Amino acid sequence: MGGRAITRRGFLGGIGGIGGLAASVAVAGCAEPPSGDTGRQLLDSLRSAGMARVAIGNEPPYTEIKTDGSVTGAEPEVARAVLKKMGIDDVQGIITPYESMIPGLNARQWDLITAGLYMKKSRCAQILYSEPDIVSTESFAVPKGNPRGIKTLADVKKDPDIRIAALAGGYEDGLLRTAGVPQEQFSGVPDGRSGLEALQADRVDVFLLPTLSLRQLMKGSGGGVELTPPIPDVAPTGSGVGFRKTDRYFRDLFNQKFDELKRSGEFAKIIEPWGFPSEAAVNTTSEQLCQAEG
Repeated sequence: MGGRAITRRGFLGGIGGIGGLAASVAVAGCAEPPSGDTGRQLLDSLRSAGMARVAIGNEPPYTEIKTDGSVTGAEPEVARAVLKKMGIDDVQGIITPYESMIPGLNARQWDLITAGLYMKKSRCAQILYSEPDIVSTESFAVPKGNPRGIKTLADVKKDPDIRIAALAGGYEDGLLRTAGVPQEQFSGVPDGRSGLEALQADRVDVFLLPTLSLRQLMKGSGGGVELTPPIPDVAPTGSGVGFRKTDRYFRDLFNQKFDELKRSGEFAKIIEPWGFPSEAAVNTTSEQLCQAEG
């Protein structure tokens, strides 16, 4: 994750053959949506508008604001390619805190979530996800030399003096709660830069975030911190594009076109430059990832 010259709330800007898939993808095609499904109306509306409004987080490599104000990143780039196959030419990024993404989606403040919002039971109960476009591991950022020897969540939980930071409302926040880490041990931070600064200022002893996010964030950080290997007692996690429960028709058509993107090899070309292996996403399903506790 890079610097944050633009705040989450202050930005609204425009952004413009793999076999052996682990799961069959629902094919919407020309099928009519079930009663109560607004996905067909959404599709028609976005085609007419020529764009979709998407919630993002400005957390590279998941989402990133470029110097010209446009939005890129692993998930927006995948979504852009799939949406173009659906006849929707562009996306408009709206930066929002992670804890506000699902409420905002359901309140129709935006049309989709393309922010690397990891799947887990509580989120999958509130929204629909596409098949995964990102599968990742979690790591700790710790002071140089890892003086407390923190390698696992169990290490954090057994030592009440360890202070840990995670993104407020993020996947890791829920992970700590589910693991039973006492509330008094951890604090929520608004973004990755704030978490790293808290670690460097000795306000916390460890910062929990996806491995790739921490690796990106630590570039040019000024030193004094290091990255642990992937945490062994945390299962790999993953994300996909988020949709309202009432937009199943739209989600199913998205999955159909996403399947085409994967089979053509284009998905790998889009996702791998951001550091995410395409094979991991191809061989994992949203159903599997939605079993994650939290």
